[in-house]
Amino acid sequence: MFGSPGPVHASPPGTSCPVFPADNVWNTDISALPVNSHSAAWLSSTGAASGRLLHPDFGGPPYGIPFNVVASSHATANFDFLYWQESDPTVPTKQPQGPYPYGSDLVIEAPTDSHLLTIVSDTCKLYETFATDYNGPHTGGSGAIFDLSSNALRPNTWTSADAAGLPIFPGLVRLDEVQAGAINHAIRFTVQQSDMSHLWPARHDAGAASNPNLPPMGARFRLKAGYNVSGFSPQAQVVLAAMKHYGLIVADNGSNWFFQGTMDAGWNNEPYATMVSQLKTVPASAFEAVDESSLMVDPNSGRAVPQTPCASASLSPSNPIQPAGTVVNLTAGSSGCTSPQYEFWVRYPSGAWYLKQGWGTGTFNWDTSALAPGTYTVHAWANDQRDSKATWEAYSTSTATLTGCTSATLSPASGSRPVGTSVQFTAGSSTCPNPVYEYWIQTTGGKWYLMQPFSTLKTWMWTNARWPKGVYHIHVWANQQGAYTGSFETYGSASWTLT
Repeated sequence: MFGSPGPVHASPPGTSCPVFPADNVWNTDISALPVNSHSAAWLSSTGAASGRLLHPDFGGPPYGIPFNVVASSHATANFDFLYWQESDPTVPTKQPQGPYPYGSDLVIEAPTDSHLLTIVSDTCKLYETFATDYNGPHTGGSGAIFDLSSNALRPNTWTSADAAGLPIFPGLVRLDEVQAGAINHAIRFTVQQSDMSHLWPARHDAGAASNPNLPPMGARFRLKAGYNVSGFSPQAQVVLAAMKHYGLIVADNGSNWFFQGTMDAGWNNEPYATMVSQLKTVPASAFEAVDESSLMVDPNSGRAVPQTPCASASLSPSNPIQPAGTVVNLTAGSSGCTSPQYEFWVRYPSGAWYLKQGWGTGTFNWDTSALAPGTYTVHAWANDQRDSKATWEAYSTSTATLTGCTSATLSPASGSRPVGTSVQFTAGSSTCPNPVYEYWIQTTGGKWYLMQPFSTLKTWMWTNARWPKGVYHIHVWANQQGAYTGSFETYGSASWTLT
C-alpha cells in the first residue's frame, strides 16, 4: 500500500525494542512512489547501465557489520571524537563525550570503518561509533545516539557513524529477519561517487563533486515491480521483496551497489549461502530511483506522511442528458485518500476508449463539439496525488447521453409554381435547441444536389429559373449545432411541381 508503513520492523534479537516507529520513513512502503526525475542519470553514474551487479556486503566473521545487545548496567566509556562538533551528546568545546557502552566483550566491525553498534535493551537506545579506537582506547571518528522509539532526526548537516547522518543498524539485512520470512524496512547501500548534497531523511553529505548526475546521500532506489524473482530461493526472495517494497538508501561512499547486512556465521550455512550467491546475480539496471519527498511531514522528523489509497470514487451527475456539441460538466469525488487526483476516460458508442483529461482535479468540463449523438460511458479514475499515476485505485462510471435533432419540418410542404418564379422554404426543429440546416434538391432526373450547406439559416430561396418543368423533391437536413455534421440526424421534405 503506497506511502504506508508495512508490517512492523522486527525487534533486534534479545530485545522488545522497536526499530523506530511503524510510520518512520525507514519502515514505509515506497513501491508506488513516482520515479525520480534523476533516476536514469543516477543509475548510469553508479554503473547500472554498464552491467553492474548487486553485491551482498555481509557474511560470516569478519565479513559484515556486527551489532551488540546489552543492558544499561553494561560498562561504558566517554569517547574522544575527531568530529566532536557533530557527535552526541553536544558539548561546547572538544572534550570526552558519552557515555557509550564499551568493553572488550563488544564486537567491533573489522577495519577500516570499525563501526561499533550497540543496543541497550532496557532503554531502547542505539549507540553507534565510527573508527572506533582508531587512536587508542576510547577514541573514535564520530558517535551518534538514537532513540529507537522516536522519529527524531539528527541536526541537519550533522554526520553520524555513517556519512549520510543516518543510523546504520536499521538498514542492515539480518539473519533473523530472513529466517522469519520478511524484511520490513529499507536497506542501506553504498555508491562510489555521490553528489555534494543530501535528501531527506539523510542529514549529511560526503560527495566530492557538485554534480546532479550523482546520487546524493539519502537517495532511495527500489527494485522494479516487474523484475522476475521466481527463479530465486525463498530466502533470496525475502530480500528482493524488501527491495521492491522498501528499497535501498544511499548511506555512504564505497563500492557501487554494495548493500550491507550483519556479520553472522549463519550466513555461511545453507540455504543462506545460496541466497547470498543468488543475490550477486541481480543487475543494478533492474532498479529505479524514487521520489520520496512527498512522504516528508517535517524536515527534522523521520515520520512519513500516513497514506491510504482511494477506497471508492464517485461521479456526478450519473447520467447527464445534453445536446451534442455542448459542454457536459461532471464532478468526481473519492473517499479514503487524503490527496486524491482524477483522470477521465470516455468510451464512444463505437466501443473505443479515449483519455480526455489527465491526472488533475475532479472537475471535468467535457466539450462534445463534433461528437455524434448517442450514449457515451465516462470513467473517473481516482488515486492519491503522490502515487505512480500509472493506474487507478478506485473508479466510478457514468453514462452521458448526447441528444440530437429527432424531427424536422419544411414549409411550404408542397405546391406548384410556374418555372422562373421563386419559392422560399423555411425549416424548423422542435427537439434540438441549436439546430443547423442543410438543403438538398432532387431533380426530375433523380439526381440530388446540395443547395445550401449546414448553417444556422432556417430559410432557403429556390430561384427556379432555367429549371425544367416537372416534380422536384426538397429535403432539409437538421443537426444539433456543434455535433458531427457528416450526415443528418433527421430531415424534413417537401414536394413541388414546376409548371
